[in-house]
Amino acid sequence: MPHTTSKSGVSIHDAIDSKRIMSFVVIALLPAMLFGMYNIGYQNAVAAGKLAEATFMGMFLYGFAAMLPKILVSYIVGLGIEFAWAQYKGEEIQEGYLVSGILIPLIIPVSTPLWILALAVAFAVVIGKEIFGGYGSYPFNPAAVGYVVAAVSWPEQVFRYPQPYTSIPLWDASMVPVSSTIEDTLRSGGMLNIRSLVLSLGEYAAPMGTGAALVILACGLFLWTQKDAHMSASVSFLLTCALIAFLFPRQAGLADSAVLANILPRLRCVRDELLTGAILFSAVFLLNEPYTCVHHRMGRILYGVLVGVVSMGFRYYGVYETGVCFALLVVNSVSAWIDRTEAKLYHLTHLQADAGKGAAQ
Repeated sequence: MPHTTSKSGVSIHDAIDSKRIMSFVVIALLPAMLFGMYNIGYQNAVAAGKLAEATFMGMFLYGFAAMLPKILVSYIVGLGIEFAWAQYKGEEIQEGYLVSGILIPLIIPVSTPLWILALAVAFAVVIGKEIFGGYGSYPFNPAAVGYVVAAVSWPEQVFRYPQPYTSIPLWDASMVPVSSTIEDTLRSGGMLNIRSLVLSLGEYAAPMGTGAALVILACGLFLWTQKDAHMSASVSFLLTCALIAFLFPRQAGLADSAVLANILPRLRCVRDELLTGAILFSAVFLLNEPYTCVHHRMGRILYGVLVGVVSMGFRYYGVYETGVCFALLVVNSVSAWIDRTEAKLYHLTHLQADAGKGAAQ
């Protein structure tokens, strides 16, 4: 028993600490990773023309063998730097890299060389986290830092998906290359000739763990119900992306047409934008990074809106496949300001309310 007791109230430790959050995020990432392994084998079977004779287990084991080296390199390099840095600083090892160690391999194509992944991981740990003081101090999402460094430095390798996507655009076939990635098709003004079920299941060429929308949504529901992710940031981000895609579609023939006259095609544009480019994956996992996300509810809503606007700007006018990681780094630069501003407004509002009560008495 301690010799002193609290005089003003009882101190309560919240059960939702950083270790619990990171553990639950890793658990939630596992289904996306496992489905990504299957999809790698599925895409390989389609490309080889052997889908009819391929088995589920055979496709999964093929993807497992392709993806395992990426995960091993990510953890060996990342944890190696973490251990060395902690030894040098005389600090304890934090559990946060358990999440980043899976996130970074999941948001890049399986064909990315291992040395590029290793350098991206090194940048994520050293430049994205440790130079700012480690966990709880860094302003930028480490996984986004690693991805952006790899994307800017080696775009041909980072954006080379397992197999090209051959589109049949709804409007003008001459506008879209014969063989292109999904983002090439959208950027060129075409629509995706992929059934909604296929897009939702993620059975198309994409980064290793970001394609299966239904799986990712189930993971998000798990995190939201466990209060390990903020639904306010995720929902505001998705609604912002959907609204921009609906009002300002990239598809040829829709941008200048009346909204009410083309509701269904515009909704299909929303589908194409939300279910590709790691939008849903980012909404669940990247936006809710506990140390870089805004901490108050109204601020998180503004945070999600800003990331959505900047992400769609990168997708529409940028040269990269997806703009979410770039947008995260931009908005992370003002996350602390959003937190401080909301806190000031909160205290100012309560001071005014207390002053009003005092005057009434």
